[in-house]
Amino acid sequence: MSNCPLSGDTKSLRDRLMLGAARPEQYLHATSSSFLLTGLLKGSSLSVRRSELYGLSVLVATHDQLTAALTMIELDGCARRITILPPDVETDHIGAVTAAAAVDAVVIDRDSPRCAPLDLAVRVVCTPSIVSNEQAELVPLRTEWVLLTSGTVGLPKIILHDLASLTAAAAVASPADGAAVWGTFYDIRRYGGLQIFLRAVLGGASLVLSSADEPVADHLARLAKHGVTHISGTPSHWRRAMMSPDLRAIAPRYLRLSGEIADQAILDGLRAAFPHATIGHAYASTEAGVAFDVNDGLAGFPAAFIGEIRDGVEMKVLDGCLQIRSPRIASRYLGTEQPALTDSDRFVDTGDILEQRGDRYYFAGRRGGIINVGGLKIHPEEIEAVINRHPQVRMSFVRPKQSGVTGSIVVAEVVLKSEPDCVSAQQIEVRNDILKLCREALPRHKVPAAIRFVPTLAVAATGKLARRQG
Repeated sequence: MSNCPLSGDTKSLRDRLMLGAARPEQYLHATSSSFLLTGLLKGSSLSVRRSELYGLSVLVATHDQLTAALTMIELDGCARRITILPPDVETDHIGAVTAAAAVDAVVIDRDSPRCAPLDLAVRVVCTPSIVSNEQAELVPLRTEWVLLTSGTVGLPKIILHDLASLTAAAAVASPADGAAVWGTFYDIRRYGGLQIFLRAVLGGASLVLSSADEPVADHLARLAKHGVTHISGTPSHWRRAMMSPDLRAIAPRYLRLSGEIADQAILDGLRAAFPHATIGHAYASTEAGVAFDVNDGLAGFPAAFIGEIRDGVEMKVLDGCLQIRSPRIASRYLGTEQPALTDSDRFVDTGDILEQRGDRYYFAGRRGGIINVGGLKIHPEEIEAVINRHPQVRMSFVRPKQSGVTGSIVVAEVVLKSEPDCVSAQQIEVRNDILKLCREALPRHKVPAAIRFVPTLAVAATGKLARRQG
């Protein structure tokens, strides 16, 4: 592939950051250190000159998010292609990813042992410290950004973006604007976290990075310490945060949910916890980009969004499934035997099922996540939304269980907001209340056959409930 220089007024991420370098208090805050971004004016965080990576396809395989962030800033406009390796990708898949992305070089940090077997001629180390060196003037390239999807069994899909498609949504006026300090529960090496990283860097805001090993209480304490004003996460992230008394330590102006269905229970819960904040939920996927955000405090989105072009984004419903066309979508998949990303009209099939009720559309669940009970199809998210409305429920997870009669039955695992004083009597009462709520709101075949109370639910590295089916 030939290297394509940037044209006109288009700037690389590093150049755009440098243009905004008058903001002297723009930091990346990690668990053990903070990095002042204006430091990049004085040198580089890489162990080689940027010119040595010019025009190469580079794998970002650092252990820490801080070094990943610095590498992305350094390489956009310099590398031909940046492939971002999420921390939860299986080691056995790394070779296939590097082959699909035609990787020439890898950037690691001191804690990247899983990349030791990679046989690449160029290995570069990134550290959160600046090495002063004279940088050659480079003709900025239009760098391709390669992201990996989540939730895929086997090798993840490998998706090609560029900085324009990744940042198009940030150009539209939103309550997400005006941040002084962003915080996120996401890892920035996944699409949801990368969106917040780019918003922060290009908007002149500091960013408090997450850490997979950090307890929720400690993360909330760091958010409070650094004065977070805007914060994002999945509904599951937020439900776990709301279980911590340390949630009261933060006072953000804007809260954003994405990555999972934001039901009315979580939106109402956050409104009660943060009565003065704007609370929004966004729809986005790695393939389709950010489609829209909703800031009216209600689940779902207005039906008027369908069929009109809003900020360059057009949506339609085909066979009950959301389809999106916009300048924010990825350009294509990489690798052999990959399906077409879009149809002939450039619409992405999201795989997310919609249901219209009145003047609003609601997300019912994933097309691939349906539970089949005696030939009747059930979206587990629909049942979870009902269970989560119970005042004593913090979060729930609905899954199939094999049945010799119907093939599957529906069972639910439920986390309560507090442990009952008398387990047997109070839990029986709560269980009966939940079943009554389900019977009133759902058809008979969707009512859980069993409810089990659990202390916690498994959440994947993406921040989503770890669903084992679909």
